[in-house]
Amino acid sequence: MGLDDFLVYLKKEKNKSKNTIEAYSRDINSFSRFLSGRDVGLEEASNTDVVAYLMDMKTSGKSKATVNRRLASLRAFYRYLIKIGAVKTNPTDDIKSPKIERNQLDYLTVEEVDVLLSQPDDSIKGLRDKAMLEVLYATGIRVSELIELKLKDINLRMGFLTCSGNHGKARIVPMGALARTALENYLMRSRRYLMRDKATDDPESPLFVNFVGDPFTRQGFWKVMRGYGTQAGLEGKITPQVLRNSFAVHMLQNGADLKSISELLGHEDISATEIYLTVTKTRIKDVYDRTHPRA
Repeated sequence: MGLDDFLVYLKKEKNKSKNTIEAYSRDINSFSRFLSGRDVGLEEASNTDVVAYLMDMKTSGKSKATVNRRLASLRAFYRYLIKIGAVKTNPTDDIKSPKIERNQLDYLTVEEVDVLLSQPDDSIKGLRDKAMLEVLYATGIRVSELIELKLKDINLRMGFLTCSGNHGKARIVPMGALARTALENYLMRSRRYLMRDKATDDPESPLFVNFVGDPFTRQGFWKVMRGYGTQAGLEGKITPQVLRNSFAVHMLQNGADLKSISELLGHEDISATEIYLTVTKTRIKDVYDRTHPRA
């Protein structure tokens, strides 16, 4: 009983993604290596060992976010060990996570998004780029999920796409009419040309391809996006994450609930979605200050 069993438990009973399981494994192995220097095993660790580990990370310059994540991994691991009877106490109890100062969230206004999405033209390349940008903003998926989409993952008739879960929770995400139209135009007028002599109807083939019919890379998409950002006068403001942030912020501003947005974004934990609330709280305060007679 130990780490291997815990990782199997995460996969089979908690349905965690591959990336999440790998992160747990790295975090717990890091603590295990630290304990080996103190001649202590994982199941023998005490509250003092955990505190010493946190201090060691702080001294070595680890960020508060990294410390918090590793501490959360250890908490989950020891809760599991208690559950199966391998240990009697959780050595992470009564240890507080370091407070993280929230960085300002970067996102675009609806008007800025409109300007950005209007940049691609009707060329072979433009139709493809338009579809990629529209899908990214319409769904809020990660750029890694976008470039890994296959033809089989798109259902234009029903208006949704399927994310496999390699980079977050597996899920079905709806698409709006504008994204569907952009995708249809790309599939009918652009993708066949870009695929060259490759099988364009193969359901396992990549959805978005470059000029030799190969899947996009993150770097390739970043170059495309940066170019349109410059054209739109948004140089320095555009990244795939900014467009993902814009999706979440605009949904919240229009009344979507946090749990639904968390599901759409593929977050493992709703706490990861709460950062977007800071934007809406600021907006509400601005509205109050402008409109209340005694503000």
